[in-house]
Amino acid sequence: MGDFDFFVGTWNVVNRRLRKRLVGSDEWEEFPGVSVAHGFFAGGGHFDEIIFPTKGFAGATIRLFDPVSEQWSIYWMNSGRGELEQPPMVGRFVDGVGRLYADDQHEGRPVRCRFIWSEITATSARWEQAFSTDDERTWETNWIMTFTKAAE
Repeated sequence: MGDFDFFVGTWNVVNRRLRKRLVGSDEWEEFPGVSVAHGFFAGGGHFDEIIFPTKGFAGATIRLFDPVSEQWSIYWMNSGRGELEQPPMVGRFVDGVGRLYADDQHEGRPVRCRFIWSEITATSARWEQAFSTDDERTWETNWIMTFTKAAE
């Protein structure tokens, strides 16, 4: 519990997202975001909303800690779809780095999805998403968010 306590507050976000995924592309787009995060359940839960002002949509994340398995489940919602996406990402933090995984689909193709939370300080953090289509032998990182704590 408490692994995401660092994230409570308002964050400025620099997004780098691969324009086309799983086709060997190396063309990235960069755009801003603002995230506001709150904790609950004494560190066992977190919620954040992120707004992408230049993209015309927002997202929200619910993070829940299971004290029995000692793992986090992360659920994502997108304002464009209006539904809680399944399956959740599941994993844990080890030595200050969070790694979470799920079997998912990208454009109808099965993928293994990975989130990594790293470089965490009181005022900064990094999140990245990657897909694997070969049982985790190789990964294509397709979205990186660099978070900087907003002045309060």
